[in-house]
Amino acid sequence: MNREDMEKVICSILLLLSLTSCVSGAFTRTSYEAEENHNITMEWIFSNLINRPLDSYIVYCEMPTDDRRSVLFHLHKGVEVPESQDEQFTGRVRWDKDVLRDGRIRLHMSRLRINDSGRYRCDMDTGDDRVSRICHLNVTAAADEPKPPRPTMRPQPESPTMRPQPESLGRIYLYVGLGAALLVLCTGLYFAFLRKRLVGL
Repeated sequence: MNREDMEKVICSILLLLSLTSCVSGAFTRTSYEAEENHNITMEWIFSNLINRPLDSYIVYCEMPTDDRRSVLFHLHKGVEVPESQDEQFTGRVRWDKDVLRDGRIRLHMSRLRINDSGRYRCDMDTGDDRVSRICHLNVTAAADEPKPPRPTMRPQPESPTMRPQPESLGRIYLYVGLGAALLVLCTGLYFAFLRKRLVGL
C-alpha cells in the first residue's frame, strides 16, 4: 500500500469516527454506571417534543420491577409533584427546568444506593404526542477506603514519682533478705576460719 492509499484509509476512518460520534450524540444515553454513595445525572432526550409551552409537559419517570413501580420523578403540566415520588427516592432527585423546552429530562440523583440499580422508563406527554425512553443504571458497591496507618506507640519514660507495685516490692524484699543472709553467712565463716587459725598457732 502506497502513501496515498494510506492517507485515504486514515481519512475514511476519521470520517467514520466523526459521523459515529455525531449520530450517537443525537440519541439518549441508555446505560449508566456509578458507585454507591456517589451522585449521577441521567438524561432522556425527546427531540420531537421541543418548544412547547411549559404547562403542556407531563413527565412521568419510574423504575418498574416485577412486583411494583417506583416513581422517580413526576411533573404535571410543568409543575413538579413530589408527593407521588417513591420513598426510595425522596430528597435525592433534582431536575433541570431549563432544558425541558429543548425536549430533555435531566435528573440529578444523589447518594446512590445498590437498590437504585435497574431499568428506568421516562414518559413525556404534551397532549399531542407521548413518547417513552428507557435507560439502565448499575450501582456498584463502594470500594473500601484504605485505613490510615496506626501511629507507633513509643514507650514513655518512667516518671520519678512512679511507685513500684506491691508484687515488685515483695521481690525486692526477698532479694535484699537473701543478700543479707548470704553476707551474714560469709562473715560467720570468715570469723570461724580466722579463730581456728589463731588457735592452731
